Amino acid sequence: MKAANKRNVTVMAVIVFLAFLAVEHMAKSDPESVPAIQQQTSRPESGANAGLLAPAFSLQEGGHSYSVGGAREKAVLLNFWASWCGPCQQEAPALNALALKYKNVLDIYGINVTSQDYKPNAERFVRKYVLTFPIMYDLKGEVFDKYKGAVFPTNVLVDKNGVISEVILGLLSPEELEQKIITLTGS
Repeated sequence: MKAANKRNVTVMAVIVFLAFLAVEHMAKSDPESVPAIQQQTSRPESGANAGLLAPAFSLQEGGHSYSVGGAREKAVLLNFWASWCGPCQQEAPALNALALKYKNVLDIYGINVTSQDYKPNAERFVRKYVLTFPIMYDLKGEVFDKYKGAVFPTNVLVDKNGVISEVILGLLSPEELEQKIITLTGS
């Protein structure tokens, strides 16, 4: 009887092993066929590239706190700029117009990279162009660094799910930028 028990245990071990291999194979070829508890939830990682969750940050300005990171009611355009930047000066009126036109579906956050600028000059820039969207001052350049900023202007389009849709380096025409906003917001 002992030999029969050994054989039964061996057969059961082989069956369990083969069942494990079958489930593993199904998981690789068709993840939806595997029970939910065995599936890993896939969530994009955070980073400064399209398709990744926008790096989280919060900046205070004028008694208000402005945050990015995770899902939100509206898409957001992060505009990194400096007062001495010629293309930033060209872009400012178009950003103002787009902020007003798409205010129901898009937030525009102007982020002066003050670590590479002079705050009084940045404040004069805001007054000169009568900017109507929130302006923040990245005093140490920490937010710009999180987004791996390299040029001015840098515009980062973030969808309502908090995922970066596109990173735009340099100046686009107002029409090109508006088309990207339409694509981002579905407006």
